[in-house]
Amino acid sequence: MESVQAIKQRFGIIGNTPSLNRAIEKAIQVAPTDISVLVTGESGVGKESIPKIIHQLSHRKHNKYIAVNCGAIPEGTIDSELFGHEKGAFTGATQTRSGYFEVADGGTIFLDEVGELPLTTQVRLLRVLENGEFIKVGSSKVQKTDVRIVAATNVNMFEAIEKEKFREDLYYRLSTVDIHLPPLRERQDDIHLLFRKFASDFALKYKMPTVKLTDNAIQVLLKHRWSGNIRQLRNIAEQVSVLEQNRIISADTLRGYLPKSGTNLPAVIKTSKSESDFSSEREILYKVLFDMKSDLNDLKKLTMELMKSGNVKDVEKDHETLIQKIYGDNEEEEEDTDFEETQENTEVLSIPEHSSKHDDVINIQDKYHFAEEIEEEETLSLHDKELELIKKSLERHSGKRKLAAAELGISERTLYRKIKQYNL
Repeated sequence: MESVQAIKQRFGIIGNTPSLNRAIEKAIQVAPTDISVLVTGESGVGKESIPKIIHQLSHRKHNKYIAVNCGAIPEGTIDSELFGHEKGAFTGATQTRSGYFEVADGGTIFLDEVGELPLTTQVRLLRVLENGEFIKVGSSKVQKTDVRIVAATNVNMFEAIEKEKFREDLYYRLSTVDIHLPPLRERQDDIHLLFRKFASDFALKYKMPTVKLTDNAIQVLLKHRWSGNIRQLRNIAEQVSVLEQNRIISADTLRGYLPKSGTNLPAVIKTSKSESDFSSEREILYKVLFDMKSDLNDLKKLTMELMKSGNVKDVEKDHETLIQKIYGDNEEEEEDTDFEETQENTEVLSIPEHSSKHDDVINIQDKYHFAEEIEEEETLSLHDKELELIKKSLERHSGKRKLAAAELGISERTLYRKIKQYNL
């Protein structure tokens, strides 16, 4: 078994970070077997090196090695590319074609960006992994293949599974052994080493002196986030090698080639929406209308109580919670003042106490006949939307009426009445 250092020299891998060495060690150990391997890591970290190591150290090294970028093949043709098709299977299929799994029989297939595979193709791939069988597009004949699969992805597979974009059973089939390659920002000691290697390569390629960094430029290089990882570092080294006349690169010069990626300070980012958030402006508008209707119903109730009793103090005492809900949690003195002013300026509160009950009813009917007109039914659309909002709120809070009532801005008792009214 070859050593890690020998493998790095053989495949041109630069770096001495422990996590990188561990990834190479796992590749060396798993290579002699036929176990499926999943290589994970961010885009640009060099995931394509691991399948090459595995293939060259396996007993399949004399057979074919095929690398397939699953994200670059259109969804409509990927089944044909992987498994082949029969003549006349679809428009344009003028002849029978062998797919990658048939061509690579006995060898290794590297499926890059496997997280981008359509769900229908994932089902076919799962069958190949389980028993080595596949069917060409447009054929009914089952064929066998002996292929070792190494896959790679920069997608968070658990999130993809949760969103039902990737099959869980396929994930566990592919990731019998999981090899993770660290991002460049976690390989601080390797960044300058890689830059020097790339600068030397481009100097030979373009027949010009090798660029060198000052101490300050090296610090700028190490502090950069490198979201594009090794691929980004290589591109920066190439640009500097080609464009700069002065072969000693200062910090200011290097900053001119680095994208402004903002601060690297930690920040709290809200990644999920609150359950009470509304996803559209229309729902927000209906929520406001629903709140206004609720306040209007409370005001109608309070007005009728005032007209019936004619005693402000009793009404204020009996409906203190309702008054606070409508007018806010102001101080009691301010509320008293407001109601005293209302009593002076409103005929509703100046009903004479000596009048008979029958006269009071006549007065109310004559002067306040509009009170009954307020009770007319709301329009059908608002009625339906009220029902819809109550249902949504109850669903969001798993039927907990107290939380639903708080979200809708009404009392729990009112919500209970509405639930009975709508037979929910």
